[in-house]
Amino acid sequence: MTMRETAGADTMPPVRLLIYNIRYATGTGPAFHLPVPGAGYLRSSRQVLSRITDFIKQQDPDVVGLIEVDTGSIRTGMVNQADFIGQSLGHYSTFECKYGVAAPRVRGERFHYFDTGIKRLIIELELDDVAIFLVHLSLKFRHRQYQLRYLYDLVRKTPKPVIVAGDFNTYWGDHEIYLFMQAAGLSNANVRGLPSYPSRSPRKELDFILHSAQITVNRFEIPDVQFSDHLPLICDFTIRADALKAA
Repeated sequence: MTMRETAGADTMPPVRLLIYNIRYATGTGPAFHLPVPGAGYLRSSRQVLSRITDFIKQQDPDVVGLIEVDTGSIRTGMVNQADFIGQSLGHYSTFECKYGVAAPRVRGERFHYFDTGIKRLIIELELDDVAIFLVHLSLKFRHRQYQLRYLYDLVRKTPKPVIVAGDFNTYWGDHEIYLFMQAAGLSNANVRGLPSYPSRSPRKELDFILHSAQITVNRFEIPDVQFSDHLPLICDFTIRADALKAA
């Protein structure tokens, strides 16, 4: 019996969450910067997208949070990468813009928008017993601080246990989000502070899965796959029985 099958009768079924900044399936390596630095952003690879999709399938996640997804442009030959991955996974539904694929347990979705920064979209996925916020924070420190304040207000208003996950772009270190986590009552599922960027030689913890106290993390992993410049995060979690009874 796997760990995901061992929940007791008084707990919600285990949920596997996978978070991945796939960088529009443009790949990695020296070729990404040819013929000029950053040229790889202008071209996507169906082969890379297929490898990412196969990897996700193998993990058998319940909820997938995708970041930097092309929803259909010249770069991808008008292929909507979120739809491609969602359809390949079979029973999954896809959600707006450059984020998010989720399983049928999702009861609804809401879209929120930061007031500052280029990366403004927040997707809120509501499951029976937990709300998941998927984010991609700004590259600018000042904008990130404004965005964290907005996130705090969203978390505070949410009656269910919450997860806030995504690419936080915390190039200055995880101390950037310390006060946000303390104020919002969130903990980092990555208790060892393992780095997720860059994928070929990880040095920085840019990607996070933060969770409220009512959530128990049963397993956390950062697989060593180099389909993007970021590594994916995988988290198996359950909701504590006392939180379910309170709800």
